[in-house]
Amino acid sequence: MQLNLGLIIDQVGRDKGIDKETLIDALEAAMLKAAEKRFGLGKDIEASYDEEAGEIELFFFKTVVTEVTDEDTEISESDAADLDPDAVLGDSLGVKLSNEEFGRIDAQTAKQIIIQKVRDAERDIVFNEYSDKLNEIVTGIVQRFEKGDIIVDLGRAEAVLPKREQVRREGYRQGERVRGLVLDVGKEPRGPQVVLSRTHPNFLVKLFQIEVPEIYEGIVEVKGAAREPGERAKIAVTSHNPDVDPVGACVGVKGSRVQSVVQELKGEKIDIVHWSPDQAIFAKNTLSPAQVSRVVVDEVEHSMEVIVPDDQLSLAIGKKGQNVRLAVKLTGWRIDIITETDSTGKTKDVALSPEEALRKEVESADWGEESKGDEPSPATAGTAETAVSGVEKLDGVGPKTATALKDAGFVTIESVVGVDVEALAAIEGIGEKKAESIIEAAKAATGA
Repeated sequence: MQLNLGLIIDQVGRDKGIDKETLIDALEAAMLKAAEKRFGLGKDIEASYDEEAGEIELFFFKTVVTEVTDEDTEISESDAADLDPDAVLGDSLGVKLSNEEFGRIDAQTAKQIIIQKVRDAERDIVFNEYSDKLNEIVTGIVQRFEKGDIIVDLGRAEAVLPKREQVRREGYRQGERVRGLVLDVGKEPRGPQVVLSRTHPNFLVKLFQIEVPEIYEGIVEVKGAAREPGERAKIAVTSHNPDVDPVGACVGVKGSRVQSVVQELKGEKIDIVHWSPDQAIFAKNTLSPAQVSRVVVDEVEHSMEVIVPDDQLSLAIGKKGQNVRLAVKLTGWRIDIITETDSTGKTKDVALSPEEALRKEVESADWGEESKGDEPSPATAGTAETAVSGVEKLDGVGPKTATALKDAGFVTIESVVGVDVEALAAIEGIGEKKAESIIEAAKAATGA
């Protein structure tokens, strides 16, 4: 009983997820290689799959001659006429090998070639699949540990979570589920090498994309993220819809969304800040929860001098400089923090052009106090975006409440306007009624 290869090709294709054409090519190549090994190199042999018969056919191509001197490469006119009545001298005629000839082919050689071809096809499929998942989050099972690296079973492939891409404070056990960002996919002799990361800033961004529908839909955009893995992170967001508060959307009802991200990151603290096209305002937001008096921007040196009240210096710098380091990573600017006392008398009186005077006054606009006086000066008129009032100025907001609001990312009065009551109520120490009064006070203060 002759074996029907068509059924085997269909079955293997379904089990391995390999295209039928790929399997047929592998079979043809295997049979051709085995035939060359059996009959010797230099022979004109061709392999072809007959779909109707479900078999691989091998053909010897021989030249039609008057007198045969080499039976492997030549065929007589009379024998050629039996195969093809139209054959003439000089034609190349394909002579099909009989079943007996097939039986003499080295089957083990063909088997090895087919197995290798199928493995190569599988590896290509896995490589292409995970190449399309670069910078995406995948989930796997911890399989084993190798010199500090974690080998993760992704189902169709193995991935490695290198020691350098692991969070120091995290620990895993064999059989435990783990998520990671696909950082790189490389081709190795033993198969595709998928490299995962749990420390990359994009891992944080993708987690928020999963938890916050507004980010996935493009209503809220993540403009940047900075991390010190396992310790603290900052993420800057903005909204393309004036009715949607980006920080509130990321916080979620009673903090549910941000807490899901924090839980995945094993307790890593996350500051969600408003992004602003004004680099001075953005820098001020990134230094939250510290209060900032004013910011002086040096475009030439790509640096900022941030002046803070004396009692806010340690808060602005953060534990071991963590807060300012994250702010530098997030803004991309060099940031120098000094106190108001240190900044006194630092500048010299020089003759400035009207344009320079205007720019200097705008840059040094007061951030921590409301303007004093009934009318803005001509130099500061139209620069309301630079002077931002903090939430501590709202009626009914005490020091503790202000600190809680800033820790949650609500630094300015403007950031509170339009936010959901549930988002504020989710902050520790602020109930629903208090949240309503804070929002009303913010609307009254801004005229919204």
